[in-house]
Amino acid sequence: MSLARKIKEYALDLGYCKAGITTADGFPDYSEDLKSRREMYSFYIDSTRKPLEAANPRNIFPAAKSIVSVAYDYASLSFPEKLLGKIGRIYQARCYMAPPHRINGARSELLKKFLEQNGCRVSPYEHWHPERLVAARAGVSRYGKNNFSYVEGIGSFVVLSSFVVDAELEQDAPTLEVQCPDNCKACMNACPTGAIYEPLKLNPRRCISYNNWWTNNRPGVSCTIPAEIREKMGTRVHGCDVCQEVCPRNQARLKMKLPPDPFLEQIAQDFSLRKMLNMTDDFYAQRVQPLMYNYIKEKKWFQRNAAIALGNTKDPGYIQDLRTAMQDPEDVVRGYSAWALGRIGGSEAKQILELSLSRETSDDARKEIEAALAAA
Repeated sequence: MSLARKIKEYALDLGYCKAGITTADGFPDYSEDLKSRREMYSFYIDSTRKPLEAANPRNIFPAAKSIVSVAYDYASLSFPEKLLGKIGRIYQARCYMAPPHRINGARSELLKKFLEQNGCRVSPYEHWHPERLVAARAGVSRYGKNNFSYVEGIGSFVVLSSFVVDAELEQDAPTLEVQCPDNCKACMNACPTGAIYEPLKLNPRRCISYNNWWTNNRPGVSCTIPAEIREKMGTRVHGCDVCQEVCPRNQARLKMKLPPDPFLEQIAQDFSLRKMLNMTDDFYAQRVQPLMYNYIKEKKWFQRNAAIALGNTKDPGYIQDLRTAMQDPEDVVRGYSAWALGRIGGSEAKQILELSLSRETSDDARKEIEAALAAA
């Protein structure tokens, strides 16, 4: 049995749903596309993961000869209704950027160890390679107009990973193609913010996911979520699945009767947006971090997102929770809670805002309160 086949079979044994191998040649078209849309993608281009350099693996790992690409099916178990529409499926599945002490992180470490034990030196650099292009060139997945990768028989509910190695391995036939029907625009029509502005083209700064998890004191990124975007985020506090939920290619999986995820069932019993808004340290550690460890490290940003979600319900039943949040020590929590009160409106909300304005010391929070009063 060839080494390439051994690697792919071991990946399947670890629980990956598909594995393939491609050359370590670069992706110049990807680099040019990113640079042509720098205004949209500067936050990514200039990040520490250096995607433009990683688009040519040999730039960062000169010995690179092959790339092993693997896909993990994260939707083989069902997701609790209570969490859908609030937390993206990929985050509920705890498989994206998972730490090594969690099962999905351990899977990646095991594959890396197997490669090394079989004579492959693996690139040690944590740069972001264009995973979707790598997977398509390795025959693992195909494209969707919504910018996601699709694995046959599963759909787009997959997370992709790659391992750049110094071994010359047998390559798989590429599947660089879009399999969506020519006239299908379901994802573009359904995107709440119009972030998918043409097939295979996304403006990330309009994407709900970008706005609820990237806007938290990152270099080159504003921490302010535009009011227009807030109103379209609904109750989504971490991620957004709309463009995948409406896709015809995902309907077979979405309609399957799947067994429950016992851990998620436990989380769902205790989870609520009001608890997230005024969360305790224990709630943060036991109910937020196990699912949403990917991009946000401080409680206040989760609280901000919860405030937006509660405001978008327009439910006066949440006014008392927002009243409590107006006394939070973090000005971002107070500011977005004020926005939520303005969104709900009514005399009670207005009274809370007026009282809060009289004692507010933060300029940013004051601006939010004043705008909310005008709206209420």
